[in-house]
Amino acid sequence: MPRAKQRTPELRDRVLQVAVATLTTEGVVGFTTRRVAEVAQTSTPAVYELFGDKAGLVREIFFEGFRKLRACFDQLEDTDDPRADLTATIGALRTFVREQPALSEVMFSRPFADFDPGPSELQAGKAVRLFIVGRVRRCVDAGLLSGDETDIAHVLVSLTQGLAGTEMAGWLGTSRASVDRRWNLAIRAVLDGLGREAKPVPSRGHRRQRRRTARGDA
Repeated sequence: MPRAKQRTPELRDRVLQVAVATLTTEGVVGFTTRRVAEVAQTSTPAVYELFGDKAGLVREIFFEGFRKLRACFDQLEDTDDPRADLTATIGALRTFVREQPALSEVMFSRPFADFDPGPSELQAGKAVRLFIVGRVRRCVDAGLLSGDETDIAHVLVSLTQGLAGTEMAGWLGTSRASVDRRWNLAIRAVLDGLGREAKPVPSRGHRRQRRRTARGDA
């Protein structure tokens, strides 16, 4: 099969998907533009033409990771329980990091010396950050958590990344039950701790009862 060299959106999309798959299967050490071009059935110059250089290709992988993570979040539904929804968000992030370890490393670490995310790259995670902060805000507004919503979101993301890394290294337990139990323990401890100083928001019925009491109706 002749190798495609023309610069087309279709070729670009294929190279990007191959790059993500190559990173996943061969890791950071085995990731080269030559290998990506070979698997994508194109040439190394074509990859350079499409992405500029290896750093440009990694940059697009970085963007793709955040697009995939946001797509995972978009599958989550809002319920009447803000804390349960926030816990579900943490669970979705845990699953993503566990299933996409190499991609997560590019997104949250600095595994490639020739790629250092700047302000424009960090904006790629804005939709993800807004989603997490939004779910934290619902807990704060409901009186379930106390503190700055952005600070809490950063803490929860860092906790999730750390626990996921420990889980993948095999240090969190030898059975699914023990791993899940320790995850639940950590998340519950943090959310309970952040909720100790929070002021519960009275229910609508409770507020009506207080108003009746104040008027002498009850």
